[in-house]
Amino acid sequence: MVCIAAFIILLIVGIFVAFISIFKPKVGKRYLRTLKKSWSCFGKRITLQKCETGFGDDVKNNVLSKLIIRHPKWVKPVSAMIEIASILIVVITVWSLIEGAKAGLALYSLGTCNVKHAESCTLGSEVCSIDDNTEAKNPIEYIGLWLSDWGEIFGAIPDKFRDWNTDNFDVVAIEIKNDGKPGAIDFFDPGCIICKQSFQAQLDSGFFENYNVKLVILPIQDNDGNFKFANSELIARYIYAVNKYEQKTSTDSVAFKIVKRIFTEKDKENRAYLDAFNDFYSSDEARELLKAWLKEFGLDDRAVGEISENITSNEIDEILKKNNDVVVNNIHAKGIPTLIYNNKKHTGRYEAK
Repeated sequence: MVCIAAFIILLIVGIFVAFISIFKPKVGKRYLRTLKKSWSCFGKRITLQKCETGFGDDVKNNVLSKLIIRHPKWVKPVSAMIEIASILIVVITVWSLIEGAKAGLALYSLGTCNVKHAESCTLGSEVCSIDDNTEAKNPIEYIGLWLSDWGEIFGAIPDKFRDWNTDNFDVVAIEIKNDGKPGAIDFFDPGCIICKQSFQAQLDSGFFENYNVKLVILPIQDNDGNFKFANSELIARYIYAVNKYEQKTSTDSVAFKIVKRIFTEKDKENRAYLDAFNDFYSSDEARELLKAWLKEFGLDDRAVGEISENITSNEIDEILKKNNDVVVNNIHAKGIPTLIYNNKKHTGRYEAK
């Protein structure tokens, strides 16, 4: 085990030796001789053969040679410590390689290197993550959660070769119909700042005129049912209730106007509506403001009353449940916005081509 650990250390040290050898070639030559000997022993160890070079013993002898003269009683415990340290180095290296492979596969298949918390992955797209807050209470549960991550990763790999036809997804949405245009589905949360940026980019690029778009509002919640953003569920319920009431299919619909106002406008205190709903408005204040918007957008008192009653209906409950199931179990999204267009899935903020 000592020779394996020594080989690992030599590889790491090689980064610095390569620089030093530019000025001192002899150092590089000595390093290469040692590395070659180490590799010979390492190769035999990993193939379960006997290491004939004795490189591991050479390493220990070099470390212990001075110690045996000054403190002979320390030789055995220090020798044991070297063995233990070698085992730890090898275990940590193997574990790091496995975790690195896991992160790489997760980034490839799911768009994030962190399966449980997509936002914490700096290599992936910017998203508002759909977090899994399950915590392991003991080593057995930790292993189970770790293996479940692998299951999600391998389960999502076929998605990379899938034909993402929007007609294959049964969702309830605000439809922006443009006959003859290709289909697109946009999953977003009205409290997500990345969704706001994505929506603004779509407006600026003419996305809603160039595609037959389905807007799917998905209030992000964890596996305990807690919502990520305050009032996002209330907003989603109002938008779906309005959409059901008017059944319009254009950017002139009241449902679309609500989304656009939240993502592009500010309130009388000069606060972006998204920030105000998330951080300042209570549930009652948000409810009253949404009712006022409905009247401002042309609905009468009877319509506003009907919509307000309908937001708590079983039908709206089923819509939210159905759309969430599609996002989590069919699309395997770990964060939103998630868009489907041009027969591909796109994770993160929309970027106009």
